[in-house]
Amino acid sequence: MSDMRYDHGLAAINHARIYYEVAGAGEPFVMIHAGVADSRQWNNEFAYFAKRFLVIRYDLRGYGKSEPVAGEFSHLQDLTALLELLHVDQPLVLMGCSMGGGLAMDFALAHPAMAKALIMVGSGPTGLKLDVPLPAKYEQAEEAYKAGDFDLLAELETQIWFDGEGRTPAQVNPAMRKLAYEMNRNAITLEAKKLGKRLPDTHLSAAGRLGDLKIPTLVIVGTHDTPYILAAADYMLGKIPSAQKAVIADAAHLANMDQPEEFQRIVTTFLEGTIT
Repeated sequence: MSDMRYDHGLAAINHARIYYEVAGAGEPFVMIHAGVADSRQWNNEFAYFAKRFLVIRYDLRGYGKSEPVAGEFSHLQDLTALLELLHVDQPLVLMGCSMGGGLAMDFALAHPAMAKALIMVGSGPTGLKLDVPLPAKYEQAEEAYKAGDFDLLAELETQIWFDGEGRTPAQVNPAMRKLAYEMNRNAITLEAKKLGKRLPDTHLSAAGRLGDLKIPTLVIVGTHDTPYILAAADYMLGKIPSAQKAVIADAAHLANMDQPEEFQRIVTTFLEGTIT
């Protein structure tokens, strides 16, 4: 993997077509987006880390350019198949946000020999139950979903996940907020097609296996994220042997979009100190 490369396309995987992009050279670095986003969440990081790594990002099935299809599927199986198709055959860095972080951790537990480091952004382990309050706008978002008002739903979810706790739309980067809204609005449209049934990877339940993670792990949270995510970060810090935590001020759930330069600095410091 010494030669610089760039390619993108739609990979035929498990009866679906999964959009992916690859750039750079060196050790593989996979970026997995949040459930309210798509691979564009990593626009800044994809370009930045391609200078040092072979970076891979993709749209999960039912997000971005990866259209949902009928039939049962597993995000973990899709990721595993994509890496095989791209001939990624050496240990990799896994970075995921929210749902993508849970998937990254599940991959590290399912394929320990393939995982070199783990970066959990605004995320928690699959199967983790915590008794914490929900954001105030959750009920409004549920009502908007039931009413089929997807524009309002996307706006409310942008307020929950991008603006975050204690911030208003006027206090965040307008261009990044617009992208966050567009990514989530597209995901809502694709979900409304009601195609495909996601199978739970119940055999993993990462919450009970955090002690099995022997790789360097970085937990990143924004101060304006939800109570659950903030509590999940502390839970992982206490259970994962090698975990370290970084808190980004003036950031919410998609912390890398809020403060890209600080985010890149934190991740670079972590990687330089652990795998290079």
